[in-house]
Amino acid sequence: MSLQIYVETTNPTTLCLALDGQLDTLTATDLDKSIHNSLTPNIQTLILDLQKLSFISSAGLRILAKARKTMKSREGKVYFTHPTPQVKKVFDIVKAVPLSEVFSNTQELDAYLEAMQAEVDGESD
Repeated sequence: MSLQIYVETTNPTTLCLALDGQLDTLTATDLDKSIHNSLTPNIQTLILDLQKLSFISSAGLRILAKARKTMKSREGKVYFTHPTPQVKKVFDIVKAVPLSEVFSNTQELDAYLEAMQAEVDGESD
């Protein structure tokens, strides 16, 4: 099966990629290229929507780790939303993604981001 990657730019500093299909040895390079080509210098938040991701292999996990490393080097963040049960199980088993970066839905992520921003606003007062 193939991997479809849908690019959504929600604002100038956030990039959302929705993945549909399987992230495996054959499709990992497609995601890697898509991330590389879509990450403009001003992007500080990368959101990967996994709602339609049916499978992830070690090659896929490597690309996610690479994306996290890239975003960390630019002082940005990667968040994962809507993981399917099978993908969440892989995340749990290999501990490849910190639980603080995985959200069951967009509303949960938005609430987290709002709380983080309020925390920063409180520190600057």
